[in-house]
Amino acid sequence: MRQIVMKPEIYRFETCREFAEAFEIGEGDLILTNRFIYDPCFGELGLEADMIFQEEYGSGEPTDQMFEALWAAVDPQKAYKRVFGIGGGTVLDLAKLLALKDGSPIEELYEHKREAVREKGLCLIPTTCGTGSEVTNISILAFLSRHVKMGLAADAMYADTAILIPQLLEGLPYGVFAASSIDALIHGVESSLSPKATPYTELFGYKAVEEIIRGYQLIAQRGPEARTELLDRFLTASNFAGLAFAAAGCGAVHAMSYPLGGTFHVAHGEANYAVFLGVMKKYLEIRQDGKIQRLNRFLAQLLDCGYEQVYEKLEELLDQILSKKTMKEYGASREMLDKWADDVIQGQKRLMANSFVPLDRERVLEIYEDLYE
Repeated sequence: MRQIVMKPEIYRFETCREFAEAFEIGEGDLILTNRFIYDPCFGELGLEADMIFQEEYGSGEPTDQMFEALWAAVDPQKAYKRVFGIGGGTVLDLAKLLALKDGSPIEELYEHKREAVREKGLCLIPTTCGTGSEVTNISILAFLSRHVKMGLAADAMYADTAILIPQLLEGLPYGVFAASSIDALIHGVESSLSPKATPYTELFGYKAVEEIIRGYQLIAQRGPEARTELLDRFLTASNFAGLAFAAAGCGAVHAMSYPLGGTFHVAHGEANYAVFLGVMKKYLEIRQDGKIQRLNRFLAQLLDCGYEQVYEKLEELLDQILSKKTMKEYGASREMLDKWADDVIQGQKRLMANSFVPLDRERVLEIYEDLYE
């Protein structure tokens, strides 16, 4: 059984200048990023690489249409040696696909009609503290005509290098910080409960959970601005969580968040949070021993509460970081929940296989209904 995957070499630099000089970025390189990131952090460096600004091809989370527009914009006459993705989850997921050979039509790759084959070097630099995408081989796209999110996992999409630069998080808006860091927390939790969890993945997953909760406790005490001195801590914790779920996987929380995100374009981390506690409580209805017992004892220590109060106390803490909405508040109807349950069972088998205990359609629907209002 595979214990852990550590494919990219991981580097850390204090500043963007140090990174650019160390990697000698220039002619023959393609950078996918956002202008609001590039101009203040790299603009004065005079890099001779070619730039693509993701927001010029679509907004929000990555979609099939966004990727196809990006793919068409890349000059086929230029044989780029390396692709650098500098951004949040959208940019990193798209950069993985841009480094492939024959990326279009992208639908064929996600339907496994073609194998993903890497053609260029790939370097990923996160500018949020949540996705962990810089160390995973997964790319998530929303397929707009289907109103569904789909994931593609292939070893060809592991980056060669992952770069951590705390400077890049300094301008991160609070809402993005909150949603992305909760996403990282859930990565740590789900990977630790996964049937594929190993002592190695649990080592990183548990440490990610600890660092994020301790950080949240400080923010709850001191206020949102306290996060600025904790950005390096959250960036590292997100990376730990990415290493954990790259091998152990995520489960029902991520599977059940996809219909919500795909229907209402809810940010990935926020959509995960919307279903997170509902899934955990359902797990406990079914089984209270094993991995979840160990996790709950660990959380009880962090939250300074009794074993039985873990999720009540966790919800109190998380609601001080990001206010949780009901399915109804997002605009869902009860009829949608029924369809979403079908979508999860039929379309998210890869993720559902990593759930702590198996969840059938009836239980998935029960979770949605419990979270409706």
